[in-house]
Amino acid sequence: MSVAFPAVDGTETIAFDGCTLCIIVRAAPLPEVTTFYTPNEFNLQVGKIVYAANTEIPRHCHRPVVRTVTGTSEVILVQKGRTILDIYDDSKNLVASREMREGDVVALVAGGHGFRQIEDTVLLEIKQGPYSGVQEKDRF
Repeated sequence: MSVAFPAVDGTETIAFDGCTLCIIVRAAPLPEVTTFYTPNEFNLQVGKIVYAANTEIPRHCHRPVVRTVTGTSEVILVQKGRTILDIYDDSKNLVASREMREGDVVALVAGGHGFRQIEDTVLLEIKQGPYSGVQEKDRF
């Protein structure tokens, strides 16, 4: 059973049979405080970090941490244009379609997905890498 959980903060979680397939984070509204949209058990973290004027992020580096990651999650930011995001379950059945606009972000964490461009579109893609080639993808 497909389930969509819209939230008052401009996010929507799309799930199927109890498995989260994606989390859509709209460009607006902006949060007033730092907000993370992904739960701790996901293999990536997506959030909006809020800072007041005249503050700073202290300089730092990240210590090496060994992580074991199975699968490939992606975060897609629509930088320009409009696109239709199609979300599929693990059996490759269409579960939901959503229009994405400039500034919208989607964390794709399970199942399958595709994009149909309505306008000239530029997507910024962030995922675990490096990408090793087409053998990573199961096209359907």
